[in-house]
Amino acid sequence: MGLFVKNQKIEGLNSYGKPKLPPGQYKTEKFPVLTYGPTQKITKEEWKFRVWGLVGEEREWTWKEFMKLPQSKFQADFHCVTHWSRFDSVWEGVFFRDFVKEIRPRLEAKYVLQHAYGGYTTNLPLTWMIEEDVMFVHTVDGKPLEPDHGGPMRVITPKRYAWKGAKWIRGLEFLAKDKPGFWEVNGYSNTADPWKEERFW
Repeated sequence: MGLFVKNQKIEGLNSYGKPKLPPGQYKTEKFPVLTYGPTQKITKEEWKFRVWGLVGEEREWTWKEFMKLPQSKFQADFHCVTHWSRFDSVWEGVFFRDFVKEIRPRLEAKYVLQHAYGGYTTNLPLTWMIEEDVMFVHTVDGKPLEPDHGGPMRVITPKRYAWKGAKWIRGLEFLAKDKPGFWEVNGYSNTADPWKEERFW
């Protein structure tokens, strides 16, 4: 059996009331690995997470400290800009909407720039980050997130193409003005809505 299930008709809507399979996508049962640059290998003992910019106080967490934050589990799909979609994975971690209560963004903070180990960045409006499904993920389908997929911790953004959630997340920068990240600077969409096929500028 090939990687993709092509020409299938996927019935039904997702929890947002949109078609389960966005236009131009194929369903896959596997979890393909797509990364620009080398895979980052960060142990939990080495991992640190920092917030800075327009926040009440700059802070840093170790892995153990981050694991003390409210932990959640939910089921969501994962859509890659390279046309594959993976359905109904169970993700575990910390929702951004819970995390943001710890840091008190300043009123002028309107955007969030995700920073990853290895130098990758990606951007989203703060209002989109606070939506119900944006999560810092450390476990998928009951197993720790592997380095190839962004472990020990990555961000997922189920309403956006997957590049809008940084692998190997190491921090967030809160900004008053939008600042495009790596792929956005290189021609990819700033909004990245799979149902509108917002793949490129």
